This record gives sequence, structure tokens and C-alpha cells, in this order.
Amino acid sequence: MSTKETQAFPSGDAPHLRRELKARHLSMIAIGGSIGTGLFVASGATISQAGPGGALLSYMLVGLMVYFLMTSLGELAAYMPVSGSFSTYGAHYVDEGFGFALGWNYWYNWAVTIAVDLVAAQLVMSYWLPEVPGVLWSALFLLIMFLINSISVKAFGEAEYWFAAIKVATVLIFIVTGLLMISGILQGGEDAGFKNWTVGDAPFPGGFAAMIGVAMIVGFSFQGTELIGVAAGESENPARNIPRAIRQIFWRILLFYVFAILIIGFLIPYTDPQLLRNDVTDISVSPFTLVFEKAGLLSAAALMNAVVLTSVLSAGNSGMYASTRMLFNLAVEGKAPRIFSRLTRNGVPRYALIATTVVAALCFLSSVYSPTRVYIWLLNTSGMTGFIAWLGIAISHYRFRRGYVRQGRDLADLPYLSPFFPFGPIFAFVLCLVITLGQNYQAFLQDTIDWHGALATYIGIPLFLLLWCGYRLARKGGIVRYKDMTFPDTYHQA
Repeated sequence: MSTKETQAFPSGDAPHLRRELKARHLSMIAIGGSIGTGLFVASGATISQAGPGGALLSYMLVGLMVYFLMTSLGELAAYMPVSGSFSTYGAHYVDEGFGFALGWNYWYNWAVTIAVDLVAAQLVMSYWLPEVPGVLWSALFLLIMFLINSISVKAFGEAEYWFAAIKVATVLIFIVTGLLMISGILQGGEDAGFKNWTVGDAPFPGGFAAMIGVAMIVGFSFQGTELIGVAAGESENPARNIPRAIRQIFWRILLFYVFAILIIGFLIPYTDPQLLRNDVTDISVSPFTLVFEKAGLLSAAALMNAVVLTSVLSAGNSGMYASTRMLFNLAVEGKAPRIFSRLTRNGVPRYALIATTVVAALCFLSSVYSPTRVYIWLLNTSGMTGFIAWLGIAISHYRFRRGYVRQGRDLADLPYLSPFFPFGPIFAFVLCLVITLGQNYQAFLQDTIDWHGALATYIGIPLFLLLWCGYRLARKGGIVRYKDMTFPDTYHQA
């Protein structure tokens, strides 16, 4: 290994990252990272805008894209399990500046997302305790996330495991309840069936344009599944556990997302006015809540509020971990101040954690401005960055495999082999690019272009390109040629 790589995996008694995340942790991180307010709340918006058929197809199509991305990431992470994940892969197999930009882009993405989640927690807590200042809840939950991540990676893994378990249990209960309603065993399903698929212009009101529009919402819902790549750097036996977690993702996406959307589409007509209103500020109109209430579970709103709060804290906890590890790895590779590479005796990047916490404190702006206004502002500033990370995964995997084969290496030596190459990364790249560029295409179709809305949506792209080009100008880098790529055989044994 090089000196930089050795810093991430030193020998002896020196502080180092600990490989303490077990297979069960990785499995829950992989699926738990993608179950959140996007499914519990925003799924109603997808059905109201695209109809039951359009929403279902959008979730299936984007779910397939995410699965291809995860098989690509799985091949890379099982072979090279480092906390820098796709930042390191981008630097090795695309361009040094590309990896630099991906790393800082991802750190910023999750650091700001923590702030988004903390403001969302304020909005959720106001359901029970509206008289308590929301900023106090943000401070409390930020402290909890900081403490969990400051103890050890094992503490993070356990916390995330149980957070994710609550979300998984909620979706399973929802699916069982919905099936019982549809079959007539439970009340509330009298109007269930394909009747709701023939209301108005169903099942595809708005046609292809509406499907593209909701694909943005669906894509946001799935963001977080790539956390498994960052967690690979502290995984116990990554060559075995990463592939195992990747193989489970497809079926879980199918079960949790597709079945949930199918049931909502059967039980609630897309014209239901309550679906048009749903957002994190009013959990009472979550489609999950509406279905539970139709079944006679009148306390469903309070129950779903608790689950959404768990989801928000889970996302914030994961974001704290991911951004801290990315900043640590950037420092190890000389792309961030060296102080962020320092570790505690328990293997926690303390200064990287503090820096991330400081950015997450943007949530306290809600004490000056409206919490809902701050929530939307922060969401807009971080929205594009997750899709850029996905594009980076697809490009890095494609070039990794091409270079690996071009140098005459045996694919059988890889711990995990993506079964869909080259179609998988190409399909994922093209669809992700369409979703990325089309996130706010309506801004350009008006009589007067909505430059403010376009800037809020697309600001992440010029910032990423500025980081990439700036690094190339400073370091005189360039695209890594296939013959110059390095494939360290010791990575997956670290």
C-alpha cells in the first residue's frame, strides 16, 4: 500500500478505523438509508401527480437504476473497501480532480442534509409540542447524533440498525394491513381494486411528462442506499459482507417501495385532495396515515409521526457518519486539511466530526427565519449533490472494469462481480443524467424563465464543475488512462 493508504489502515496500536460493522449492520444501512420521508410522506405527491400507474412505473424504473448503481458500487467496494468510497474510485479510475470534486460534493451533501433533517425534526415535534421552540429540538437531536458518532463505529452501526428496523417494521405492517383491506378482511377497503385506476385520467394522468416530473421525487426517496459504499471502509470482512448486502437490495426495493406504492394506488384515488397537500409539515396527510385511518386505526397520525421522526433521526445519523468519513478520507489523501485525518483511540475522526457538526448547525437559522422556509432552502441547496454522486459511481465502475480487463487481469479475482456490466452502469448513468437535468425543466418552459428557481435547483452542477476544474488547474491533472490505472491487490484484504 502507499503511504496515504496506510494512514487509513495503519498497523500496531496507532489509532485507526475499526472494521466493526457486521453483515446485519450493512444490510440495514443499505435498506434503511433509502426508507424515509420520501416513502412515508412524498409518495403521496408522486401518485397525485402521475397517477397510480405512473407512480408505480417511476418507482420501478428508478428502483432498477438504483439496483444497477448498487451492483456497480458493490463491485468497487468489495474490491477496495475504503471510507472515501466513490471519491477514491473517481480519483483512481476517472480523474484526480473528479474524485476531489466528488468527495467534497458528497461531504457537503450530507452535512447540509443533516441540517435539513434537524429542521424537519422541528416540524415533526411541533405536532405534539407546538409551544416548545423548535430550535431546542434541533439542538437536542444534533447532540444525540454527535454523541452516537463520537463513541465508535459500532455505536453508529447499532443505532442505525434499530432505527432502520423500526422503519422496516412499519412498512411491513402497512403492506399487511393494505392487503387485508384489499381482500376485504379489514374494513376500509370497500373501494379498493382497479376502480381507483380508472378514476379520471388514471392510471397515467399527465403522461410521460408527469412521470419524468415525479422521477425527481422518487430519486430523492432512494438517496442513501450508496451509504453502503462508505460503510465498506469499516466493514467486517467486506469481501463477503458487501456482496451479501448488495444481493438483498433488489428484493427489498421491490418489497418496500413497489408493494407500498401499489397498495396506496389501490386504496386511495389519485384525485384525493389530501394527497395533493402532503409534506413533512403535516404528517396527518401521509398516504400511510390515510390508509391506516381507513382501516380504523384512528391513532395512525401519531404513530406515523413517531415513525417519521425516527426516519429523520436515522437519516441525520447516517449523514453524520457518511460526511465525517468522507472528510476524513479526503484529509488522508491530501485533499483536505490534515487535521481532519486525526483519529481517537476508538477510531473516530473527531475533528472531521466536529467540522460536519458545525455545518449541520445551519439548522439554527430556523430560529431567525421560518422553519419551513429554512427547510426548503437547505433542501434545494443539497438536492442535486446526491445525483452527482450516483453519476460518479456509474462512471467510476465503467472505467474500473474497462481498465481491469484492458490490463489483462482475471475477473474471477474480484470479490464481487456486477452481473450487468456494461449495460448496468450505462443505463444508470443515462437515466440519472436525465433525472438530474430534468429536475426543474419547467423553469425554462415559461414565458419568462424562472432563473431564481433554476439556480436553486441546479446550483450543485456549476459548483461541482468549479471544484473539478479548479483542482485540475492547480494540480495539472487529467483523465487517467486505462494502462496507467493501479489495482492494489491488498485493498480487499485490509
